[in-house]
Amino acid sequence: MHDESDSELIAQAKEDPEAFGLLYERYVGRIYNYIYYRTGNHQDAEDLTARTFYRALKHLPRYVDRGAPYSAYLYRIAHNAVANWHRDNSRRQIISIDELVMRTLKRKGPASLAQKHEEQALLLQAARRLAPDRQQLLILKFVEQMRNAEIAEVMGRTEGAIKSLYHRTLVALREEVPDMLNGQVEKGTGEDDDE
Repeated sequence: MHDESDSELIAQAKEDPEAFGLLYERYVGRIYNYIYYRTGNHQDAEDLTARTFYRALKHLPRYVDRGAPYSAYLYRIAHNAVANWHRDNSRRQIISIDELVMRTLKRKGPASLAQKHEEQALLLQAARRLAPDRQQLLILKFVEQMRNAEIAEVMGRTEGAIKSLYHRTLVALREEVPDMLNGQVEKGTGEDDDE
């Protein structure tokens, strides 16, 4: 990969749009994964990833570096594209990480596979019941492995607000999972009173 900073590549791309390809190569995998986990569909994720980078390139001449990483700017565009996609399709946002779970399970020994699969399926089911912003937080924190400050940039909130949302999300999951184990929860609403 090239050693140029994002700022250098942005400056080059403003003069020569073909230089944007290096930024694309640097971030396309991460943006695609983020969108896929929000849509649960490879074709839609590919389409929305393409739209994200098209918009970033189209608006590149007006892009102003405000000290946040360029990736935060791309995640914000991706977030908006996913929100519009969900609105257009009138569907509830879902975290689709079943494929990720299956890859993880394949690496384990056969003795613990069944129990581990049940636990992970239960946790995924509980996560899908969360409000969209909480799902987004979990994806950025655990799939993208971002720090709270980076998540705050992407979600347009303060770091303190992200910490608070993270805490409330964990509390909600801790309450939901035991209820699910007891068979008390049959269908989730995905609604959240806090936000």
